[in-house]
Amino acid sequence: MTKQSPSKKRQGIRIIAGMIAFALACYGVQQFFKTDVEAELARVALELNNRAPIQFDEFTRLDSASAKGAINFSYYYTLTNVDKKMIHSDTVQAYLKPTLIDNIKYSPELKVYRDHEITMDYYYYDKNGDFMTTITVTPDVYMD
Repeated sequence: MTKQSPSKKRQGIRIIAGMIAFALACYGVQQFFKTDVEAELARVALELNNRAPIQFDEFTRLDSASAKGAINFSYYYTLTNVDKKMIHSDTVQAYLKPTLIDNIKYSPELKVYRDHEITMDYYYYDKNGDFMTTITVTPDVYMD
């Protein structure tokens, strides 16, 4: 068995130490940006909640919003002229989902969501406050 010279050992230790430092730095940067995204989503949710309820049109009112970590944002809407007993949730899905996907894909205001591949959840309630449906739009849907 051959002995390594002290300089080769030191070089090996430096390489390993450098790799560990690089890995820790990458992890730290990822955590920093994750926290940044989480903080930004939480800020947006708070801002929307402070302004809510927001009537978008004669049928749709935003009641609240919430952030779930750095990967998910939820909106809670009331369809103000809709009674759950009068319309099926599949109809609501078929009507709203394509519009939501297009909005996420092309709206300049939602670019930050696209950039960070945020999953968007839209919860819909009828005029009586009864839950109707959830529409989830994931990055694989709006990034194609």
